[in-house]
Amino acid sequence: MFKKNKFLNSLLLTRRNISVFFFSLLTSFLFKNKTKAQQKQTGTNTMFQISGRVSGPTPVEVRRNYLKSTHGQIHFRTSSPNKITSKRPLICLHMSPNSGRVYERFIGFMGTDRICLAPDTPGFGESDPPPSAPLIEDYASEFIKFIDNLNFESVDLLGYHTGSETCIEMGHQRPDLINRIAIISAPIFTEKERQEHREQFKHVEPEADGSFAVDKWVSAIKWRMEGWTLDHKAYQFNDALRNPDISWWGHRAAFEYEMEQKMRDNKKAVLVLNPEDDLVEYTKRAIGLSPLINIYDLPGWNHGFLDLEPEETASILRNHFDEEA
Repeated sequence: MFKKNKFLNSLLLTRRNISVFFFSLLTSFLFKNKTKAQQKQTGTNTMFQISGRVSGPTPVEVRRNYLKSTHGQIHFRTSSPNKITSKRPLICLHMSPNSGRVYERFIGFMGTDRICLAPDTPGFGESDPPPSAPLIEDYASEFIKFIDNLNFESVDLLGYHTGSETCIEMGHQRPDLINRIAIISAPIFTEKERQEHREQFKHVEPEADGSFAVDKWVSAIKWRMEGWTLDHKAYQFNDALRNPDISWWGHRAAFEYEMEQKMRDNKKAVLVLNPEDDLVEYTKRAIGLSPLINIYDLPGWNHGFLDLEPEETASILRNHFDEEA
């Protein structure tokens, strides 16, 4: 699923990006083949585990890298199988405020049969921010450039909350590039709800007493799946505290986006995963918006399921992404 080298012939920086990315893949393949041979000799079946990575071990290695972007660099996590397959690459977009860390364990399972990338949205995680507050349309445009710079011809998308909106918008902007879409929750709000959310998630100045962080923590741990520990949440929580002057930009963009109408007009096959998180009731509004949209309820699942149920999640998504049109 890769393009011919028209971008490489015209953009030197893109060429360097491609070289770095695929050198990283080649190094990973060699390392994993060596590990596999060692496991065969010793009779072990060791999972990849990095010290300090609370999300848990994975069957394939999850690496990190950077790619040049419009406003600096985009940081991303990536995984890939031991052998190149014909499966389309999967791009995973996170919620706000957070980072691609939420997909860290999941792509270590999903990446057993396809290339997976989980970039940090510009202004979040380790990705450089734009100079001013963007809209969902801007995020979508930037990620399309990210995909083009990797020379992918066709990709599937997975989005989470704010990332769900970005995925839907990418399908509108580049239908030739985007194949199938899956989203975790559908942020469909009335105008009144949008206004309430704008007030709830507006910019808050950090205070010396730490209340800024405490309020975020208390709010975050309300919605977590049974078994997803406080250590799990703490491992991701620092991403919610970074860049406090702009960390509200993702929510701002989300509450400006016409998600309901965009889903009605959508021309892509969309699977909507509906865990019992803070958007469970809003997500039900996606039912019947389009014959291309299917809702998959996940009773008992909540934030953290990507860490706790990566194999089951990967199985559900493979059935959707690999289904023939």
